[in-house]
Amino acid sequence: MRGATLVAAAVVAVSLAACGGGGSYTTVVDKIKGARKVSVGTKWDQPGLGLKTGPGDPQGFDVDVARYVVNKLSGGVPVQITWRESPSSTREALLQNGTVDMIVASYSITEARKFKVTFGGPYVIVPQDTMVRANDTSIKTVYDVRGKRLCLAEGSNSYRRIVDPPPDGLLNLPATLVPAANYSDCVRKLEEHQLDAISTENLTLAGYAEAEPGKFRLLNQPISNEKWGVGLKKGDTKTCEAVNEAVVQMWRDGTTTALLHKWFGHAGLKLPSSLPPPEGCP
Repeated sequence: MRGATLVAAAVVAVSLAACGGGGSYTTVVDKIKGARKVSVGTKWDQPGLGLKTGPGDPQGFDVDVARYVVNKLSGGVPVQITWRESPSSTREALLQNGTVDMIVASYSITEARKFKVTFGGPYVIVPQDTMVRANDTSIKTVYDVRGKRLCLAEGSNSYRRIVDPPPDGLLNLPATLVPAANYSDCVRKLEEHQLDAISTENLTLAGYAEAEPGKFRLLNQPISNEKWGVGLKKGDTKTCEAVNEAVVQMWRDGTTTALLHKWFGHAGLKLPSSLPPPEGCP
């Protein structure tokens, strides 16, 4: 067991060295404190969470959470953050190959992902809901998705809550799965009547609905609670523990609540209101 731990630590060190910063660091928190640099992966196509529309930094709730966490890990010393787009389909690979040091991108903590990723947090627990076209009266509850066309966003497991039985799924409803590159592609296909419903975390859906008022509506029928964590290279326990401390501070000083209201205060949702229990750092 000790040998496996040493190998994991060596892999982390090599990848962090490859990310640059003027030296080798065994953990992300060491790199932040030593090199004053860090590479952070976020979404670039999700309004309210991580959206990049020009030459500047991405903007959104997850981006602000990442800034807060990095600041706490550095002890308040300024750090150069390189933002990198991290689609759902490539998140694990980006961490494993050292393209990013951490990912804050609506990254649900699941048992399957824990085999490949060490998660700090969760920093928030978000209900999964379903979004349809505003004028589609045939879908009033999530059970009306039965037999409909449901989006399957590449790299996301959300659709499983609808179509799979327990333990991986929840509702075991038959539906036609329509592949999409990401959730922005899901939204485009929903608008163009290429599918009938999108099911994922309600903050994600609310961002899209607010970006195009009147086109879409949420069912407001949560079916599960998803835990969003900070993704780290497998085995980086030191950074995981530091992230967990930062998350506690972020809730205690009111920052998380303020950011949720900043980005989703007009969405008509019941927003998360308490610090989630940590998953623990392996």
